[in-house]
Amino acid sequence: MRRLVLILCVTILGVAAWALRASAGAPAGAVERGKYLVSIASCNDCHTPWKLTDKGPAPDMSRLLSGHPEGMKLPPPPTLPPGPWGFTGALTMTAWAGPWGISYTANLTPDEETGIGAWSEENFIQAMRTGKHLGSGRDILPPMPWDWIGKMTDADLKAVFAYLKTIKPIKNNVPDPVPPAPMAAPAK
Repeated sequence: MRRLVLILCVTILGVAAWALRASAGAPAGAVERGKYLVSIASCNDCHTPWKLTDKGPAPDMSRLLSGHPEGMKLPPPPTLPPGPWGFTGALTMTAWAGPWGISYTANLTPDEETGIGAWSEENFIQAMRTGKHLGSGRDILPPMPWDWIGKMTDADLKAVFAYLKTIKPIKNNVPDPVPPAPMAAPAK
């Protein structure tokens, strides 16, 4: 009887150890992996509008990854003097101005009309790899670090896209970028 109990205990421990070892190396599901990548890549820092709270600025998670609020009209950006300061940003962290003009963070929710709901996985991957909207359109402007995000593996970019397709769609038509003002002609 003791021998049977001992064999049973060793078998149970062996199966448990095998299961732990197997699960430790198993990849997380694509959506969970995408959520993790969106978190560590700081996508919320710019694509989720910020609001002022009693503890200071914080992302407005009710507008998760919805981009620059369409109803927020901004005054012209301040003119910076020559020197080391090269760009300015709105307190919402969703609008940026610099030598490239004015850029607004995109709506990454799966809204079919104003977000990435109509995008294919291939559109998303190509946009991150080429720096072109939908993979072949206008330039994706600073401060979006598409060149760094584009270094993710295909599997990671697919996971990010899979996660983005699961979040709440938010109808938010982000303004188009504004090109830089024409340079003044040099004085004669």
